[in-house]
Amino acid sequence: MRWSLLLGLALVASALLLVHTAYESRRLFTEIERARSQHRQLERDHQRLEAERRAQATHLRIERMARDRLAMRAATPALVHVVADPGPATAAGGRR
Repeated sequence: MRWSLLLGLALVASALLLVHTAYESRRLFTEIERARSQHRQLERDHQRLEAERRAQATHLRIERMARDRLAMRAATPALVHVVADPGPATAAGGRR
């Protein structure tokens, strides 16, 4: 009688452990699939943002923004001032 009761309790405990393990396995599988789905969405967002960044950094767009927003203009020879290097004697404060 004692062995039967002991074996019955072991069987019930084993069954409960099996049910818990199956439940935990399904829960973890669902969590993994959710994480994979989120990873795929983040990858799509990353690719979209990279494409937008490349489009924003074109030379023509930067030049247009500099001209429109900052009122900059292209350098012409009339606007350029050439400064000559005074040499080492003048650069040192005029001392020799």
